[in-house]
Amino acid sequence: MPMRTKDDTKQDALFEATVKLVNEIGFAASSVSKIAKEAGISPATIYIYYKNKEDLLVSTYVEIKKNIGRAIQEDFDDTQPVRNILKHVWFRMFEYISQHPDYFQYTEQFANSPYQALVDKKEIEKFFDPVIHVLNRGIEQKIIKNVDFHILTAFVFYPILAISNARVCLDFELTDQSIETSFTMAWDAIRL
Repeated sequence: MPMRTKDDTKQDALFEATVKLVNEIGFAASSVSKIAKEAGISPATIYIYYKNKEDLLVSTYVEIKKNIGRAIQEDFDDTQPVRNILKHVWFRMFEYISQHPDYFQYTEQFANSPYQALVDKKEIEKFFDPVIHVLNRGIEQKIIKNVDFHILTAFVFYPILAISNARVCLDFELTDQSIETSFTMAWDAIRL
């Protein structure tokens, strides 16, 4: 029997169906058969692309993180001053989230689910290596506080996640000015 080949269109449909269903009904209720139906493919086809439901959910999360990494590296210029680079990263992240609120919602749910334990953290970190290098450069140049990296990244990135979350900031309008203000506050928290 010939082996079935992967089709990018079907894989994209699976990705979109997974995001849509998880956002609508949650991880537990999003069965392989429901995802397949939403994607317009047979449930057996999912197993051409993924080992099981967990692999599909984790792979969807990793793909979104990879896309965020690509988005923040667009026009990335590591010759700029550290503050300018981080500001660029902030604006790029907000732009990505505003263009893909459904992906953001998926990653938020995923980060607070048991599936998070199945993610290879080093794989995710590599998508953000340029930013990590900039933060380290800032520490070396004594521009940024030399604190535990988890604390540093929390003050750099978690404000973006909180402000972008419409369920948390109900009446908050994301504008260039509000993004600028929030970046300045985060920068003031991490700079020496």
